[in-house]
Amino acid sequence: MAFSKIFLFILLSFIAGVFGGSFFSIPQLFVWIGAGTCAGLIAIFFRRGSKALNPKIAFYAFLTLFFLFGVLRFNLTFSKQHILEKFALASSQLRGPAAEKYEIKVDVFGYVAEEPEVRGDRQRLIINAKQLYISRKFIDTDERVMITTNLFPAFHFGRQLKLNGELLLPSAFAASDNEEVFDYAAFLAKDRIYTLMSYPDIDETELALPWPEKIKIIVLENIFAFKDRFERSINRSISEPSTSYLKGILLGSRSQMPEEIKEKFARTGTTHILAISGYNITIVASIISGFFLFFFKRQRAFWFSVLGILIFVVLTGAQASVVRAAIMGVLLLFAQKEGRLYGSHNAIILAAAAMILVNPNILRYDIGFQLSFLATMGLIYGVPMLEKYFVKIPNKFQIKKTLLMSISAQILVLPLLIYHFKNLSLVTLPVNLLILPLVPLTMLLGFIMGVAGIIAPVLGQTIGYLTWLISSLQLLVISIFSAPAWAAIQIHLPVYILAVYYLLAFYIIKRAKLRL
Repeated sequence: MAFSKIFLFILLSFIAGVFGGSFFSIPQLFVWIGAGTCAGLIAIFFRRGSKALNPKIAFYAFLTLFFLFGVLRFNLTFSKQHILEKFALASSQLRGPAAEKYEIKVDVFGYVAEEPEVRGDRQRLIINAKQLYISRKFIDTDERVMITTNLFPAFHFGRQLKLNGELLLPSAFAASDNEEVFDYAAFLAKDRIYTLMSYPDIDETELALPWPEKIKIIVLENIFAFKDRFERSINRSISEPSTSYLKGILLGSRSQMPEEIKEKFARTGTTHILAISGYNITIVASIISGFFLFFFKRQRAFWFSVLGILIFVVLTGAQASVVRAAIMGVLLLFAQKEGRLYGSHNAIILAAAAMILVNPNILRYDIGFQLSFLATMGLIYGVPMLEKYFVKIPNKFQIKKTLLMSISAQILVLPLLIYHFKNLSLVTLPVNLLILPLVPLTMLLGFIMGVAGIIAPVLGQTIGYLTWLISSLQLLVISIFSAPAWAAIQIHLPVYILAVYYLLAFYIIKRAKLRL
């Protein structure tokens, strides 16, 4: 067996182990006993030149070791307790059943670690806590706490704050009696958030931060400052609802978008255009690549496309989910540049395994990561497999390529979207076919308009007329297709059907690849 294939099996075994550990409670003792057994089997059966012994047993034992390593890696994420988490747990036990009558408040010192998320009349902040003050003692820490507070005063990234309030542990909940219980603690853990604070008293403070952290804050402050100026430029240059649409596809910002517009995107299966996820960035990255191929050779077009993705990442504030999606997008572009999509699956799976190694929770709880991986795999395998059925379709204005990419990505992504959002759009294919070819042009014009508006507001407004026309056309298509009552139906997809679907899909891919 070739080394590349062995390497692929190792990566898949590790990912399968993390997957198993995230869905099933596998005792640590069982993991260590299994690891010892596998090591013994490898020692016994891995003998070169010995015909009496079976090397396959050693190979399967070797893969099982990596599976168990995946389980162990996931278990370690929950075995480690943080200082704020420990204190919140102790406080909840101390309060007892009459918890609502007592509050155990503490002082937490830290800085705003991400852009505030505005929701109605409140804002949600992620605080990088550096110190806990309790019983007249300062305890150093380095963890994140999520707080909910009033909309005003507004707090920006890097603001150093002192919080006085009650530390709480996130708890599981169900949206309704018929819904399955959502593990909110594990969902937040993927972003290294283990504790919450609700409406604490907030004062400004000064922290003694190490210089690498100061540099990181200064760099990100400048990125967010440019993003803020860019958003204000868009607001000046174009009217609603095009403003919200542009900020959605360029910046991933949907907090100010009217609920009516969000509902229309959901009913037409086009929400992925607004959410900065792998489904968005891989489709857009491929279209950008195709656009630049009109003007440059493949090598130069690749670097322009990578530059476009980097600008995209910076504009969104370099959030972890966007960075993960961008990695998938760049790998896809690299595969297209080399002209060998099939040979790139090892690189895609290696990137996924590396991300999971760093943060095992993303495999189950990060929908953006799941969409990134599946959409990229869909484009890699689906486009070559389906291309022969679309020979007669002209590729003028990239129609055939867009249709192929949309169908290929939808084949692997759609079941996951149905599973998570309980919604199936019956018009998603025609709407995506009409909308996606215009997305790169809208993004390009929106970016030029935003930058021009910073330099000269009149220039931004001039470019805004064309941007408004194209974005309004897309919103009109979405509005028309979302109007019929049958455009979308509510559907519940059990997890076992989802598992069978993906097992069957990857089996078909494997068989199709062997024939090609």
